[in-house]
Amino acid sequence: MMKYPNKGRLEQLRNAYPAGTRIALVQMDDTQAPPIGTKGTVVSVDDTGSLLVQWDNGSGLNVIDGVNMVRKMEKV
Repeated sequence: MMKYPNKGRLEQLRNAYPAGTRIALVQMDDTQAPPIGTKGTVVSVDDTGSLLVQWDNGSGLNVIDGVNMVRKMEKV
């Protein structure tokens, strides 16, 4: 059973990963996962706390908070 984040956690995620934030994949346990290191752009954070990402390789697989790991890219 999936545990949904509380409003505080959702606010934290939305502040940390606003639309347009660039990320790189660190870990994702999914057969459809993009390769580790794949970069992408956050589109939004949904009500389950998942990051909706448009990966540079064309994938649209979401990042699940507390399960998958990404790192924010430095702004240039």
